[in-house]
Amino acid sequence: MSRSRKVMMGVCAVFAAMLISCFAQAQNKQAQDTAETIPYGANPAAGHSLRVDDANIYYETYGSGGTPLVLLHGGLYGYIEEFGGLIGELSKHRRVIAIATRGHGKSDLGTKPFSYALFASDAVAVSHHETEGKVDVLGFSDGAITSYALASTHPELLQRLVAIGGPRKFADWSPSAQEEFKNSKPSDVERDSPQFVAQRKKLMPQPDRWIEFNERLNTLWAGPVNVTDEQIRSIKVPTLIMMGDHDPYNQISKMVELYQLLPQGELAIIPGCGHVVLDCKGPFTISAVEAFLDQQKK
Repeated sequence: MSRSRKVMMGVCAVFAAMLISCFAQAQNKQAQDTAETIPYGANPAAGHSLRVDDANIYYETYGSGGTPLVLLHGGLYGYIEEFGGLIGELSKHRRVIAIATRGHGKSDLGTKPFSYALFASDAVAVSHHETEGKVDVLGFSDGAITSYALASTHPELLQRLVAIGGPRKFADWSPSAQEEFKNSKPSDVERDSPQFVAQRKKLMPQPDRWIEFNERLNTLWAGPVNVTDEQIRSIKVPTLIMMGDHDPYNQISKMVELYQLLPQGELAIIPGCGHVVLDCKGPFTISAVEAFLDQQKK
């Protein structure tokens, strides 16, 4: 083969590689742009409402097939949109049911005092309404605590559980987080984050109850125990515990204790991340979650 022909083939190969690379980058950018344009948490194309006792619980569904995945978001600042990247990826292969915790966004506040057992009961009602079979559950922060309550009281419903950054009790919070909470007031959020509160009130069915909503959350968080060690031990399904190694609200040692109580537990400490690991290292975290959920029974 002549030298000129080899050079020409090499140039063609490089050009083809460049085209493939550009095409892949374009596809990734298109996927990111699509995720950014979907109004997660206020999406009329995906939104539903279910009356559960004293409150209308809002939720959104995406995708189809596979084992349905129920998502439980964080408290106060948390909402369905924090799962945008996760929903976009996992809904390619399975149905995703993203639930708005009562009082958050488009879900009613209701009349009952907040408790993780109540949040879990709401999630069970939505799950039963949407599917007759088992589900996987992923909870973040407050949603992770709710997932412990759900898994311990309704083992027949779950296949696998992922809990990200959810402590068992107030004493498991980091010392700085405990101190910050003790010095906080329900009115602080609107003072410190007025734009956030204004946007959230636009979603709320009863925006005039914003302070009441904060008061109920504060009462919930001030409780000494969210879930007991016995409840954690009773969770028999495979469970993945995750947190960032620089989480300002949780202690690694306490999360290790929680993991060690689980009969079928796995532990993933995400390096270089704080509390919101899905923002810090989204693709890495989503890959770990997907690999865990797709594991076959041993």
